[in-house]
Amino acid sequence: MNMQFRRNQRSSSVFFSMLLAAFSLFVNGFGVYLTIQANIGAGPWDVLSLGVSKTLGILYGTASISISLIILMIDIALREPIGIAMFIDAVVVGKSVDLFNALHVIKPCQSPIAGILMMLLGLIIMAYTQYGYMIAALGCGPRDTLLVGMARRIRRVPIGIVSVALLSLATLLGGLLGGPVGIGTLISAFCSGPIMQAAFVSVHFDATHIHHQKLGDSFRVIFSGKV
Repeated sequence: MNMQFRRNQRSSSVFFSMLLAAFSLFVNGFGVYLTIQANIGAGPWDVLSLGVSKTLGILYGTASISISLIILMIDIALREPIGIAMFIDAVVVGKSVDLFNALHVIKPCQSPIAGILMMLLGLIIMAYTQYGYMIAALGCGPRDTLLVGMARRIRRVPIGIVSVALLSLATLLGGLLGGPVGIGTLISAFCSGPIMQAAFVSVHFDATHIHHQKLGDSFRVIFSGKV
């Protein structure tokens, strides 16, 4: 999305992109829900959210939103680019998980094999919905932005190592708070990246070609009067 296109962009296209991001993240929340219901240990960030939820006696979604907003403030402090989708991400995923929990859509798995299969299915759903979320081009999620921001400031350390460090910290803190750590945590940590890459290849998508619209640009388009 080049600058000339942004100047001529209509507010309706931004609203459509917001709806696309919100829908993708809602379905992404279902993928997260499956990884939790796999009952073999949650993904690193979910271990933290579930740990905070258990410790404070609040819903998973409320804990997830709180953590996302804290990370968002760190992103702003690091002067990383902020987009509308970051706020959508912070709210929609966590609350969609709360909705699926309230509806009791799927019972927790009772066997490790079923749990592993459900964990992998959840990761696949999350990978494809990340594609839908990213093509909206309204900004990356708070955690992804933090990862990139930290990697930029620790140039001698590969971004993969920075990612492992952040995931390890989230798992450690979450585990200390009573979050579920198990084989599913390892599957999520080490398989989510390759599964996402395979999903992107299957739809011929290159995330590096996406130029995300910043928050200020989105507001200028929305209030420009062009519909």
